[in-house]
Amino acid sequence: MALNVKEVLTILTNLEIKHKYEIFPIEESINRICAENILSTIALPKFNNSAMDGYALRYEDINSELSICETIFAGDNKNVKLKDNECTKIMTGAKIPENATLIVPKEECIIKDEKIIISNKNLKKYSHIRFIGEDIGLNQVLIEEGTLLNSSHITLLSSQGISHIKLYKKPKIVVFASGEELKLHYEKIEDYQIYNSNTPTLIAKCKELDCEVHFIGQAKDSVKSLQNLINNSLDSDLIITSGGVSVGDADFTNEAFKGLGFKEIFKGIEIKPGKPTIFGKIEKTFILNLPGNPLASSLIFELFGKTLIQKLLGEKSIYQNYINAKIGIDLKIKKGRITIIPGLFDGEYFYPEEKRLPGMVSTLSKCNAMIVVDKDLSKLEKNSKIKILPLNWKFFSKEYKDFITYE
Repeated sequence: MALNVKEVLTILTNLEIKHKYEIFPIEESINRICAENILSTIALPKFNNSAMDGYALRYEDINSELSICETIFAGDNKNVKLKDNECTKIMTGAKIPENATLIVPKEECIIKDEKIIISNKNLKKYSHIRFIGEDIGLNQVLIEEGTLLNSSHITLLSSQGISHIKLYKKPKIVVFASGEELKLHYEKIEDYQIYNSNTPTLIAKCKELDCEVHFIGQAKDSVKSLQNLINNSLDSDLIITSGGVSVGDADFTNEAFKGLGFKEIFKGIEIKPGKPTIFGKIEKTFILNLPGNPLASSLIFELFGKTLIQKLLGEKSIYQNYINAKIGIDLKIKKGRITIIPGLFDGEYFYPEEKRLPGMVSTLSKCNAMIVVDKDLSKLEKNSKIKILPLNWKFFSKEYKDFITYE
């Protein structure tokens, strides 16, 4: 029995995954998933320091003529204590005197007879002082386990003197083709044959998600040929195939998987396009068998395959996020099943692509987003509020958000 969209997403987001990890230099950790909680061991700033080039003084001396008792540069290790009506000349980043309570920028000071006079009397106490731990406190969580790392995280890590970091290993994904009626793009075809666009597409999509992807060939139309490829792939985390999941006489994929101990987790999704989707497991390897129609295959991957891969990557943000938008035209929809509609989002309006039959291959090249429309909705009028999901980049949340458009 086919499951509804929320049931499928619940299954995928609740999968138990045993992730493996490896150690990498921080500069090589971009777009990888952190495998540990990282706490600060150094407070930043490490000491109270000046945010400006100027003069450090006690706030109560702001109206006095001040003598310069010392000059402090960034990197100096001077322990200075100010006396009455004293100040120090100080540079940005330099350690301030222990009893200084104000930094006055040099442009707000007047030098008269080798004395310093503060021209701006409106400065507040502690102005232009960077305090210990103001930026980062001791034992503060800097990066949570399951975080997708970017250059700003490298800033945090290097500020703590961390050179290497524990990362989840990239999931290993195997993609293979089935069906002798399809030829791979580097093969010669006859007039009655067509090229297989699904397999290269799925390989590219998995690479975009920073997975370790392997292509192991194309099976012939026999159970034995398919099982040879499957057996060769059971060291992977996920096998992705497309086609061979309907009830045609030449669809051997189901039979081949079941003969190797395939345990079905769900079969069929109440959605269009893409209802004939199967998900299960052989031993420790997950199997995602997508529809054979190119557009249906890609859209189901976008909605469910990406969620599955988020889990395999070890990322904490696993729920589809969305952007609020408006639809740019009147749109009629056939009721009865949740529908995925691809289109172009211009930053404010979403325009559904006219050509979107399940077997089409050109559709997504003109699209950058999709909407998921409720089964009871038959029409969206121009300017109706909708929720769009990006197609060409990941947009996930740590919390579940209902991305279906209802009105």
